[in-house]
Amino acid sequence: MVIEYFQIRKFKKEFKKLKKKYKTLDTDLENVKRFAIEMFHIQNINNNSCFRIPGFKSYHCEIYKIKKFACKALKGRGKNSGIRIIYAYFPEKKQVHFIEIYFKGNKENEDKERIEEFIKEYCEND
Repeated sequence: MVIEYFQIRKFKKEFKKLKKKYKTLDTDLENVKRFAIEMFHIQNINNNSCFRIPGFKSYHCEIYKIKKFACKALKGRGKNSGIRIIYAYFPEKKQVHFIEIYFKGNKENEDKERIEEFIKEYCEND
């Protein structure tokens, strides 16, 4: 079973900006899809990369944060690169929507308002 991936507009903008600084981000994101998201949601293997974010109510989607994101451009840091990804997982549809990407050194936590907006727009209308 394969997961279908989407990116909201704000995620695309943040990704593009970070990619200027971290050139390997495209490949790194593909690796996260295979070795974190799909392992966790499809193969039920928990490698402690994906963490559910509590407090967001929706019957259709679950909100997760990826804390262990290996970025090859950040040499020597391995999976502790400090890059965080916030995504919504739709179990019934096997879909992932990327909501936010940021570097922890620039921003401590996820944008809770953006997550709430996403849930209102994408999760509650099904």
